[in-house]
Amino acid sequence: MHPAPLARLCHVLQAHVDQGVLPGAVALVHHQGRTVLHQAVGAQRPGADAPAMEHDTLFRIYSMTKPIASLVALMLMEEGRLLLAHPVSHYLPAFAGQQVYDPATGQRAPAPREATVHDLLRHTAGLSYAWEAGPVPDLYRAARIGSRRHTNAGLAAALGPLPLVHAPGSRWEYSRATDVLGAVLEVVEGAPLGTILQRRVFGPLGMHDTGFSVPPRNLHRLAEPFARDPQTGTEVALIDVAAPPAFESAGGGLVSTAADYARFLQLLLGRGTLEGTDGPVRLASRATVDFMTADHLGGIPTAGDVLPPGYGFGLGVAVRMATGLATRPGSAGHYSWSGLGGTFFLVDPAQDLFAILLTQAPGQLRYLSELYPALVYAAL
Repeated sequence: MHPAPLARLCHVLQAHVDQGVLPGAVALVHHQGRTVLHQAVGAQRPGADAPAMEHDTLFRIYSMTKPIASLVALMLMEEGRLLLAHPVSHYLPAFAGQQVYDPATGQRAPAPREATVHDLLRHTAGLSYAWEAGPVPDLYRAARIGSRRHTNAGLAAALGPLPLVHAPGSRWEYSRATDVLGAVLEVVEGAPLGTILQRRVFGPLGMHDTGFSVPPRNLHRLAEPFARDPQTGTEVALIDVAAPPAFESAGGGLVSTAADYARFLQLLLGRGTLEGTDGPVRLASRATVDFMTADHLGGIPTAGDVLPPGYGFGLGVAVRMATGLATRPGSAGHYSWSGLGGTFFLVDPAQDLFAILLTQAPGQLRYLSELYPALVYAAL
């Protein structure tokens, strides 16, 4: 990659810090087998006496948790212990007999078919995040769906009986589906989700700083946001990761570092195998990673504006369908996702490239998801 555009990338991020848009950030770019950029700018948290941002600063990565949980589901599929065609109710009985809410009539009707594990992975299970107003979101809020006081089993028990917003398989809507997947993983493995991820991914890949909470000895390394969004004045409150949570959210609960998440993306770019100093670590087959990062929507329409134009969706990641169409650069077949707290990654197999941006600025997420790819691809 060309050094001048990489230097410009760092300059642009530093300018955003200087302008008070970001407290700080860590950027990492890996190209053709080597890390060509791993840069920290700004401070770990607001305040005149805040420590400088470091390469090993810890960030809440929110929905960048989803691809990790999705890969574990596919690893269980490879072992014959989890079938994507199975209905969710095969593992979680609370999801049997679901009904679909019809906003035109205000009535519920039996779902034409049950949601499957495949539907959970590709967000076509008829679930929602209940961000908007309406009867079904009101039911989500009344049931405290997403409360950190729920366990995964408790979340599934509360969410399963609620009406669906779409018939399974009929529409893509970003949702609590991956959290439900976490409950499925716990049933199959007979262990808490954090234990499963540690045994299956974090331990083998050497992701020593990744987990659902931050040990007391490392809390000084945790990045924090501005108390209020600098542009809107909206109060910013991120999840408390100072103690192990009851809710180990497969959809959005992990804390990690740029170096740790780079290990996971190296595995994906290596199509299931990571070359290490002690030899290769293989978690999944090439065919399985190709399956995960292919489009699984086809002609299924999407709800909302979370999925950018020009993208389909695989199993835990957005998939670029063509080099054109989208407003951000990227090769056809590249895949990416982001996290609510202000984190983003992309993997471009055609360019032998992946890139990570970590910050804690929820209000800047959409802007950064457009800006960062433009800065990275300029260096090719």
